[in-house]
Amino acid sequence: MTSDTPVSFDPGSVPFRVGQGFDVHRTSDDADRTLVLGGVEFPGSPGLVGHSDADVVAHACIDALLGAAGLGDIGQMFPDTDPGFSDADSVALLRRAAEAVRSAGWVPANIDCAVVLDRPRLAPVKEQMQINLSEAVGAPVSVKGRRTEGIGSLGRGEGIVAWAVAMVVR
Repeated sequence: MTSDTPVSFDPGSVPFRVGQGFDVHRTSDDADRTLVLGGVEFPGSPGLVGHSDADVVAHACIDALLGAAGLGDIGQMFPDTDPGFSDADSVALLRRAAEAVRSAGWVPANIDCAVVLDRPRLAPVKEQMQINLSEAVGAPVSVKGRRTEGIGSLGRGEGIVAWAVAMVVR
């Protein structure tokens, strides 16, 4: 076979796929906005700006799942221009995304998510976050907190970032 010989590939024959998700939201000045991460509320912590509840953890997981199944991204499935998603529970949206993945013939195998923030501390509620997300997906979801050590705008508490990787299988 030469380098100019086309390679035939049947994407339907692949038994698994991997997707990557990313989300970032800036901190809100609205004192009534509650911070929600992985379906857990953090009273006393500034909330995040967003059309829904701005749960960056759930959003990154949604994007990773949808990408793995070839179903686009969170903005296509749950557009922020749709008033029906205003203040939506992002864990409920994650559940809907997992159902769409299953309807497309894939089964979520796992999701791994890293969250970058200095405050609040995730360790005391990390297990509850993982339970909330895993129940919504129907597969294990792990969450890791990463601190910025005070570097940059995230270190100043100006926002929160999350990355996720998902695997789906046939």
